[in-house]
Amino acid sequence: MRTFKQRVWVAILATSCGLAAGGFAGYLLGRVLTLNRTEARLEQYATRLIGEGQKSTAESRKVLAAMNASPFPRCSDAEINYFSKLIFESQYLKAGGRMHDGKIECSTSLGRATQTQVQYKPDIFQRDGTRLYRNLAPFRVGNETVIAIQLADSYIVYSPYNMKPVLNSSMQFTVTDVDAPNRAAGHIYGTAPKSEETYLVTNGQFRDGDYLYGTHCSPDGVVCVAAHVPISQAMLNNRLTVGGFVALGGLTGILVGFVCAVIYRRTKGFESQLLRAIRKDTLRIVYQPIVDLENEEIVEVEALARWTNEDNVPVSPDDFIKVAEERGFVGQITKLVVRHVLHDFAKTLRERPGFRVNVNIAAADLADPEFLPMLESALAQAGVAASSLGIEITESYTARQQVAKETILRLREKGHYVHIDDFGTGYSSLAYLHDLSVDAIKIDKAFTKAIGTDAVTVTILPQILTMADTLGLRVIVEGIETPQQARYFAQSEQSIYAQGWLFGRPVPPDAFLRLLEGKARIGEYEESIEGMGMVASSVSAA
Repeated sequence: MRTFKQRVWVAILATSCGLAAGGFAGYLLGRVLTLNRTEARLEQYATRLIGEGQKSTAESRKVLAAMNASPFPRCSDAEINYFSKLIFESQYLKAGGRMHDGKIECSTSLGRATQTQVQYKPDIFQRDGTRLYRNLAPFRVGNETVIAIQLADSYIVYSPYNMKPVLNSSMQFTVTDVDAPNRAAGHIYGTAPKSEETYLVTNGQFRDGDYLYGTHCSPDGVVCVAAHVPISQAMLNNRLTVGGFVALGGLTGILVGFVCAVIYRRTKGFESQLLRAIRKDTLRIVYQPIVDLENEEIVEVEALARWTNEDNVPVSPDDFIKVAEERGFVGQITKLVVRHVLHDFAKTLRERPGFRVNVNIAAADLADPEFLPMLESALAQAGVAASSLGIEITESYTARQQVAKETILRLREKGHYVHIDDFGTGYSSLAYLHDLSVDAIKIDKAFTKAIGTDAVTVTILPQILTMADTLGLRVIVEGIETPQQARYFAQSEQSIYAQGWLFGRPVPPDAFLRLLEGKARIGEYEESIEGMGMVASSVSAA
């Protein structure tokens, strides 16, 4: 017995020592690979930001030239309206106006100055006479940095929202203005770490102390972007990868192959579960009402997908839709949603010709030649008119304008009602939206949340509503949670639809039909829906 116990203890001790030694070796290898990969990603990120910066700079120069050539009296109503049109039709800008001797005389969001103005000092002077200001007080929202550019007596203010699609929350960056030829750097935007200036103005990948850098400069060498992250944060962001190397460190001979296999199986495990859920039809579809603010009657409903995996853990649509898009089977989810919608509401849609169920589609659906025939066949089998099935396309998906335009035209030719979802997040301009020929826009909830605050986004809302009215577009407002927000839009002379928790959370089909038929009250099902552990999210969230 003692010999057996000794063998057991020796085995445990030997295994423990082997795991410790192998784990340490795995940690070292995992660290090297993680830091190398992070450096490459940093440089790629900096390159992407430089590209966006070049586009925004070109646009700002064009707008400033047009403002300086204004044919209207200085800071007159006509000139402010002229400036407002230039700003609204831009992609990267949120405000503009006149400034003299560091004092703001007028702006598109604040109007004409009516009292003694603060004199602002430029942070950077460029050789062509351009002046750069950081954080002009009237345009700041919270702690966000706001960049303003002045050329002659005109200035523009960049919108912080239009950079959000390219921002990476796990990485920081520094934008630096380089005054050639002596290359005296001036900090423009972002978080500047304590490091040698060389790393901020030289192309390449660097390590300095506890920081990793990936830097890329514009072709003319005037502006550089240095993406950076602390090594400790890079290790934390990749802790699962490093942990995998540690766990498999004892298998030195087959370390790389085994880790790759584990990562692959982990990814395939999620993918396989999702595919099984689609095949077994275990995804749930819930419905959130859309009401007419004039009478608060339900006029439309949005279909939303929900999934609880095989471990009984709710999975965010942001996660499983992204995997489905990356793996090329998001169309199967779209087809499943359409099938459920027609099963749940075919009778209702036939009896209520003016009622509509809206379905989100993904970017892949826009380019899928089988998407439109699938819709047509499903509607024909259900005996439902195409006008009863609305299509919602997230604004970011319309960036591929030609593909989006062609698909939207074909959808409307078939009779579908087409929405641009999450409108205002930075892609659409007046001309761009006109070219897409959609029926409605859904104003992003970020604008709704700003109501009742001092946020600059509130000043943009009237312009969006005016634009929609000019183009004859229906307006649907997302994220309404308070009576104050509802009243703000109800006061508009336009007919506006609303969607948000104030008017109902996503509910199962039978619960929604009771709401629609007036057999239940809004809010009656909130407790059961909250128990699902999911927040309302688009079927096409990416």
